[in-house]
Amino acid sequence: MVLLALVLASWSFLIEPNRLVLHEETLILTNWSKPLDGLRVAVLSDIHAGSPFINAAKLQQIVDTTNQLNPDLILVLGDFMVTGRVFKHQIAPEVIAATLKGLHARLGVYAVLGNHDWWFDGGRVWHALEEVGIRVLENDVSQIKVNGGVLWLWGVSDLNTRPQNIDATFPRVPASDPVIAMTHNPDVFPLIPARVALTLAAHTHGGQVNLPVVGRLIVPSRYGQKYAAGHIQEGSKQMFVTTGIGTSIIPVRFRVPPEIVLLTLKSQSQ
Repeated sequence: MVLLALVLASWSFLIEPNRLVLHEETLILTNWSKPLDGLRVAVLSDIHAGSPFINAAKLQQIVDTTNQLNPDLILVLGDFMVTGRVFKHQIAPEVIAATLKGLHARLGVYAVLGNHDWWFDGGRVWHALEEVGIRVLENDVSQIKVNGGVLWLWGVSDLNTRPQNIDATFPRVPASDPVIAMTHNPDVFPLIPARVALTLAAHTHGGQVNLPVVGRLIVPSRYGQKYAAGHIQEGSKQMFVTTGIGTSIIPVRFRVPPEIVLLTLKSQSQ
């Protein structure tokens, strides 16, 4: 038993948190148009640069691995920074952004900010990202023209640290156009209008620990394990929650490896 405990501890604290896996899924969406069929979207989140295993070399690995996927669009869902007094070595947002500048996708790189970014200095993180060409959508929308069609990105601010201003921003999207909502915290999902094709979120880290039978012990969500990770469907609404890359508070992962997500998006009427 002692040996087993040592093996599990070594895996959970030294090996799995230092991994980087590719999570690929194809999602069939309503409110999605034919010109957008097959759109490949890379999703990154919770990088938490400066936390254990997330140093300059890992940042470059994240960029290189994402670019090798040749995605059409790259979306980063916040928590570039890590705050707190333990298990971290602070990396300046300008340094993080300088490496993430290397991300490339034909339709661009977009981001929202997370709670750790705002706890650190949201304005500074925002500015650093925009300076290197990463568009930050904070209660804002952006139109992208794709294959003769149109896609809207809607950035919804972090639920824990900022107002969402949904009624002021979402009406700017024409009623007939497909929309992807980007946000950090998945608990905003019940507030997202039904005509949004897909909501992308993060924040939970998948609980970081997912025990057999027992499940995820701690998920930072008011909905418990419901929005912890992966593809979630409620009626006609769909959300995908990435488990992210870094760690927060305790540098542990067990059966929840750090991930880069590649989503292929298709319409029901193929």
